[in-house]
Amino acid sequence: MFTAFWFVAYALVVLGLSIYGAHRYVMVYLYYRHKKQLSVVPPAPAVWPVVTVQLPIYNEFHVVERLIRSVAALDYPMDKMEIQVLDDSTDETAEIAARVTAELAAKGYQIEHLRRPNRHGFKAGALAYGMERAHGEFFAIFDADFLPSPEILRQTIPYFLADKKIGLIQTRWGHLNSRSSLLTRLQGLFLDGHLLIEQTARCRSGRFLNFNGTAGIWRKETILSAGNWQHDTLTEDLDLSYRAQMKGWQFLFLPNLVTPAELPIDMNAFKTQQHRWAKGSIQTCKKLLPRILRSNLPFKVKVEAIFHLTSNFAYLLLAFLIFLLQPMLSAPHHAPNYFWLIDVPIFGLTSLSVILFYATAIREQKENKLKDLLYLPGLLALGVGMSINNGKAVLEAVFNHESEFTRTPKYGVIGKQQAKRQFKYISLKSILPWFEGALAFYFLYFISMACTKGQWSSIPFLVLFLMGFAYVAVLSIWPQAAMSNAKAEQD
Repeated sequence: MFTAFWFVAYALVVLGLSIYGAHRYVMVYLYYRHKKQLSVVPPAPAVWPVVTVQLPIYNEFHVVERLIRSVAALDYPMDKMEIQVLDDSTDETAEIAARVTAELAAKGYQIEHLRRPNRHGFKAGALAYGMERAHGEFFAIFDADFLPSPEILRQTIPYFLADKKIGLIQTRWGHLNSRSSLLTRLQGLFLDGHLLIEQTARCRSGRFLNFNGTAGIWRKETILSAGNWQHDTLTEDLDLSYRAQMKGWQFLFLPNLVTPAELPIDMNAFKTQQHRWAKGSIQTCKKLLPRILRSNLPFKVKVEAIFHLTSNFAYLLLAFLIFLLQPMLSAPHHAPNYFWLIDVPIFGLTSLSVILFYATAIREQKENKLKDLLYLPGLLALGVGMSINNGKAVLEAVFNHESEFTRTPKYGVIGKQQAKRQFKYISLKSILPWFEGALAFYFLYFISMACTKGQWSSIPFLVLFLMGFAYVAVLSIWPQAAMSNAKAEQD
């Protein structure tokens, strides 16, 4: 039986989603308002400071050699650059890293292959371990799947020397394989919204932004003054970013300096990455947001911190919305049709805001490809399909469910080439894809129900949910089974 309770619950969930959707409009506005506020490139110094390049790796068989050699090719004085290969690997990655490191050391590079006794603290622990043994005044960090441009240090270090308040410089991520599949194309669009629109808007409007975990350069003093790397969250980068800015350090985002990386090539790897990011952001929110709200920081900084650190709650709200559809769509024929009250704000403040947000990111890139606009419905569907995976991550963070730092598998894919899978790194099995598949059928049922009741305005949204869950479920289940069978044959 339809009751006012279900409508109120549904309306509150939609209100929450609409608020987060409205925030995207704010980001687009701030981006355009500060778009022309370019940073003046300082002159090169007479004497370059010592820079430590840290490469945290863990079982990166396919990409470790490429990474180390690309860093060795950086255009920076050899006597002013030391390279730390922070290797926690448990497979033959360690042998490859040791071989390449020894080869480069013989050529005169200051490079070390550092192995810890254990993996305590995961990536944060490895970075702190390396810092204790480093000599650099600045620390450049690159994950295993990144390919830094040779000039990255020469283009960033002068900013630090010109302004002693700058504690971090973040470059924009590029994508080595965004055209290799529909999934990587959607991921590229998804990341571009954050990496171009949000980071630029936050940086230039005086709000806090975050280190993206890689492709950035830190001032050593900044890290130490903020309490060093800590591993009580899964997003050590976000955690340190906020602690450093609360100490008064300024961050600089350079959108025109792009550092390309490999996007996850299969759905399970993508879900693992998103789960870690979602869970870690809520852990950081619980850790730091109360402290931020009690501080003397400007009001605009506090408001943006609320949206930034709690943004993944939107996935949980979306998951609630899914289960509230049943009582709403099951209302008797004589009950008022409340969907027009719901669909309008959903479209105006959520769906439309997402479309505008990512369309802006597509438009603003130098390599503007208008055909990417055709993928925006797919991007909406992917966001819906990821709601259970990411909503689960949010709940784990809320209820303090502990989990280890799970790496995202990389295969060294560039351009449109397909990965040469050796099935060395297989994502963990889960029953979640089967549940997501069931939700696809759940929405197929709702579509037929909506057609029967003439609730035509709700059908586009129901189709979006159907496509999202079907896509995520199929790409999660099929590769998982294929890789498991191939692995069994190899064994």
